[in-house]
Amino acid sequence: MDADGTPDEVVDALYADPPDGFTAARDAAVARAKADGDTATAKRVAGLRRPTLAAWVSNTLVRAQPEEAERFLQLGQALREAHRSLDGEQLRELSHQQHVVVGALAREAQRLAGEAGTAVSEPVVREVERILYTALADPDAATAWASARLTRAPAEAASFPQADPSAVRDHRPPRGPAGAGAEGDADAATDSRTAGAVRAPASGPPDSRSARARSEAAREAGREAAAREAEAEAADGARRRAVDRAAEADAELTRLEEAAERARAERDLAHAALSEAETRLRAATRTAREARRAAAGDGQP
Repeated sequence: MDADGTPDEVVDALYADPPDGFTAARDAAVARAKADGDTATAKRVAGLRRPTLAAWVSNTLVRAQPEEAERFLQLGQALREAHRSLDGEQLRELSHQQHVVVGALAREAQRLAGEAGTAVSEPVVREVERILYTALADPDAATAWASARLTRAPAEAASFPQADPSAVRDHRPPRGPAGAGAEGDADAATDSRTAGAVRAPASGPPDSRSARARSEAAREAGREAAAREAEAEAADGARRRAVDRAAEADAELTRLEEAAERARAERDLAHAALSEAETRLRAATRTAREARRAAAGDGQP
């Protein structure tokens, strides 16, 4: 890490390096700032938190791929707008794009971390995906993600923004021609993306039976779309819960591995102490034996 530069550059350098060396590098930067008399920087740097591995991997992606990060932010803005306006066709297209992009970016982040010398497990990749999904749904999380200074995964957004009633009205097709009647007006208000706008013919009376059939078909299409969206949300919820369980399991595995490493170190120390004690015992035994022989020789006439 290059510790020289402005306070922001010092912070960026700290978060650019792998997290296993973060604490030592931070403390060294604080010491240098204090030595230079820069108490404000020292206080700021001292308050920085060590990033989790998933947060660091996400930061690495943003730093290495700024153009991809910008496109990702634009995708999130488009998704949130589509949810607010209930644009079904755009939602389907963007939702598919969202899953493809999130998967691709998470794998790219894993590759970049590997190039930096840090191996990333599958549970950590899943956690990076969760960070990316949250950044798509929540503009505040998107801002934090784009800063490349995450220390933890942002709080997961419950859902995308609720629909804006005025936006929904603006997306409806124009009302039917004069003379179409109340039923023609209702059909004209049906979302043209799911059922098509029902309009009366340019001349002659409207075909009410045909209009009712089209209206019913539109309602059925809407119900099916809502059911598919509910299934997708349920599947996404199950995926997020599985990611959380995998992350917890990975954390538990890390704790157990650290405990095992400590136990091995203690075992090695105990073996070393035992070996030293045995060496000293042998030396003491030889000394005692020689002393006894010397004493026996002194007692002879």
